[in-house]
Amino acid sequence: MNLEQIFSAMNLLAMAGWLCLAAAPLRRPIMIAAARVVAALLSLAYVVLIYRGLTAPGGPEGGGFGSLAAVMILLSTPAAMLPGWIHYLCFDLWVGTWQVEDAPKAGVPHWLLLPILALTFMFGPAGLLAYLVARFVLARVRPKAA
Repeated sequence: MNLEQIFSAMNLLAMAGWLCLAAAPLRRPIMIAAARVVAALLSLAYVVLIYRGLTAPGGPEGGGFGSLAAVMILLSTPAAMLPGWIHYLCFDLWVGTWQVEDAPKAGVPHWLLLPILALTFMFGPAGLLAYLVARFVLARVRPKAA
């Protein structure tokens, strides 16, 4: 498989996980577990690809985590960038699984969770922030149990 094919396969795999989360009210525990299996598979692909991308001959010379310029160098090759992309797919999906698992306990209805999941899918930290705000607001608005 070449890098473009791996990229496409990882995107399709991640989308399957997100569809499970969108359908969570049907069978919440099973759908969350399925999405977490997808995240685990993405993690496995990440580990393999990050090792290959950062240790391959002709890799990004001078790259590192000490400065923005070094990170840009580190991710300057397709072989190093692909696992970076998978990193996003995996972690955003994992945050989504937590949101779906936590929502019933926090009183966040699924209809409100769906646009938050879309935001998490597209803009990870913004979706997490939206969920945390919704959770906070709903906790303050709900009547307290006697």
